[in-house]
Amino acid sequence: MELPGLAFAVWMFICFYASVDGYPSGKVREACTNMIPCHGSSPQPSPEHTITANGTEFKPGDKIEVHLSGPDFEGFFIQARDAEHLDSPAVGSFVLADRRISQLLTCGRTKNSAVSHTSKAKKKYIKVYWIAPGDAPKRVQFLATVVKKYKTFWVKIPGPVVSQPNVPSPTTPSHATSEATSTSHAVSYLSKPFNTSGCGSTKFCIRNPSNCDPESASCFFLSFQHEKSSVFIEMSGPSEGYLAFALSHDQWMGGDDAYLCINEDHRVHVSTAFLKGRSPPVLDSENALEDVSWRLVDGVLQCSFRRSIRLPAYKGRFNLDASYYIFLADGEASEGGLIYKHHRQPLITDGIYNVTGLPQDIGGSRSPRLIKAHGALMFVAWITTVSIGVIVARFFKPVWSHSFLFGKEMWFQVHRMLMLTTVMLTSISFVLPFIYRGGWSQQAGFHPYLGCTVMALTIVQPLMAGFRPSRHAPRRQLFNWFHWSTGTTARILAVVTMFLGMDLPALDLPDPWDTYTMIGFVAWHVGIDVLLEVHSYCLVRKVEVIEDDRVQILQSLTSAEGEGRLFKQVVLTIYVCGNIVFLTAFLAAINQI
Repeated sequence: MELPGLAFAVWMFICFYASVDGYPSGKVREACTNMIPCHGSSPQPSPEHTITANGTEFKPGDKIEVHLSGPDFEGFFIQARDAEHLDSPAVGSFVLADRRISQLLTCGRTKNSAVSHTSKAKKKYIKVYWIAPGDAPKRVQFLATVVKKYKTFWVKIPGPVVSQPNVPSPTTPSHATSEATSTSHAVSYLSKPFNTSGCGSTKFCIRNPSNCDPESASCFFLSFQHEKSSVFIEMSGPSEGYLAFALSHDQWMGGDDAYLCINEDHRVHVSTAFLKGRSPPVLDSENALEDVSWRLVDGVLQCSFRRSIRLPAYKGRFNLDASYYIFLADGEASEGGLIYKHHRQPLITDGIYNVTGLPQDIGGSRSPRLIKAHGALMFVAWITTVSIGVIVARFFKPVWSHSFLFGKEMWFQVHRMLMLTTVMLTSISFVLPFIYRGGWSQQAGFHPYLGCTVMALTIVQPLMAGFRPSRHAPRRQLFNWFHWSTGTTARILAVVTMFLGMDLPALDLPDPWDTYTMIGFVAWHVGIDVLLEVHSYCLVRKVEVIEDDRVQILQSLTSAEGEGRLFKQVVLTIYVCGNIVFLTAFLAAINQI
């Protein structure tokens, strides 16, 4: 039985677009000034919710715990403002306690100066941390807007007031001593950007992308220059928050010697830390870094410093005359110098290197090799083999019905070969992330769940085909529908899974290029499917029975399909070439990360 290919096109687009809609995101920057939600109604007069804090006094850099609690509510918006001028801009920045239910917003020029919800799920309690800035007013009050339902909300619920004793005179710059206290050595400002002179000859360099220029706004650069008993280090990259590199004995975070350049209110603080597991680094109060310099221009952060090859007096500092994996990461930082987890996978060298040894000029990868192989095999399976196999089975039965390969009709043998190849590639690819992670990943969202579903359907398909009834058996029609629906569901879920997987930190293909390219592939496949479906429909229209007296002329469906043999073969050739173009683009992108 021939199954309508248009049904697949409709099904794929419905499922794809259905995934776009979602819950309110809480990104309510429009409310930064008046804290009023745009819900088209007036706020309620008597608040039901309360704000509390774990302190009454603060000094610059202090972290105060702030709580919002009360009956079930869907949305919220928290700020801290000058208690004497509540209409003034937000003061200070926040740090989240639970990223699942709260998120940071930037109001005006103050980064992370507000907190809001991430979804409309009901909640009773919110905890965040407020970081006092260096230029805070004497008295600061916390305010909150709470949304119980769309039309029921309270605006600027007053919270506790915290005060700053012994506030310095407004004429005294609040950062006057920042450079004197940020490190035990003098700090200077770099007058010009770094360059690649000496890379591979006199200094050890790491660049991403390969051979990029550190003057470029998209270049991550790290260099080590051996000078007698010390090493001079340069680090550069696009970041508004922090840049960091770490020396590690393996390719996993934990037990590493880290060096961080952190942007604190447009001044760069250079520090060291020892990484314990996957917890945020605790910056060392003292370090042995010398000749510290920095530069922050057009979103590019650059810093340089010198350290001795051996530092036995400093716990956690590795000897630089040994070999290590080298990590290079970037991310966001708050006004108080607190850093957040990097949003994407760090750059990691492919092997271990001695930075005081033979100078080299190398690159690195932000994606582990096993994850790259996982993505590449899945793209091969679900962009080429399965797509071509479905087209062949759907439209080439009449074209190749009289051609045989190894005793079976050619269309069937080609279809079976491509589908078994898909099963093999998917199975191999499926186990690679588990080998890399050593188990289940809790950080990958819905991707692994959908991946397991696709894997199960991929195994069910050939097992089901093994019990296929004969062509004229009564249950053949039922088998056809089950076989088609299982395969179609697997293909749709595979596309959705690839959409989700392309932006995971371990792969993270270029955005939005990856999304547009995948949408292009879906449109390409659906377009070819519709074209062949329309062509088949036109051929069916040629099947007619003309009755004139006792003469009957019948043009069979098989004969009509035969007329389109050349057209279908040309379309198949174009389709295969198009799929190879899409596959090549994805594989090239994987190779670049």
